[in-house]
Amino acid sequence: MRSYVILAAGVIATIGSPVSETQAAPQEMERRVGSKNGEFTVQRILDIPSPIRYGDWYWDEEGVPDGELTVTVDLQARVMSVWRGGYEIGATAVLLGTEDHPTPTGVFPILTKERHNTSSIYDDAPMPWTLRLTWDGIAIHGGSEIENGYASHGCVAAPDPFMDKLFATAGKGDKVIITDGRFIGLGESVR
Repeated sequence: MRSYVILAAGVIATIGSPVSETQAAPQEMERRVGSKNGEFTVQRILDIPSPIRYGDWYWDEEGVPDGELTVTVDLQARVMSVWRGGYEIGATAVLLGTEDHPTPTGVFPILTKERHNTSSIYDDAPMPWTLRLTWDGIAIHGGSEIENGYASHGCVAAPDPFMDKLFATAGKGDKVIITDGRFIGLGESVR
């Protein structure tokens, strides 16, 4: 189970961190956090039993009501979360850019969706399930080899099965918020 959330730029994302045996972490929580278009209220964080490792992914939208879809990526934690109406429905470890090709922070709308995309810059490298964030090459996309030590040229790469679900769920114009977060414990005040 995760005991920490990440707060960055006024948005909450999640990371993997074990809970001590004496600390009970709530499954349902509510935090009001300002975002670019209003308040983001976290209603639920997925119950993930251990830290998220490269290649791990979780998806559970059972019982989640309709609502606005928001994707959060935290550069420190290397974790992407998918939220619908404040309910976390997906989480995965991700690959990010390097110092020479950093992943940018900010709020990005999904500009296009391209199921079978290849890179026009990097030798036709496969970029399946592309959700384009900028016109100069930054996107969220699948990556069949997601493991520690790998990196991208600034994109956010996630396991293919996770990207298949995100691609089917996300729409053009949905928000992606990329932050370089700070850690807070569950139950602490978010200011």
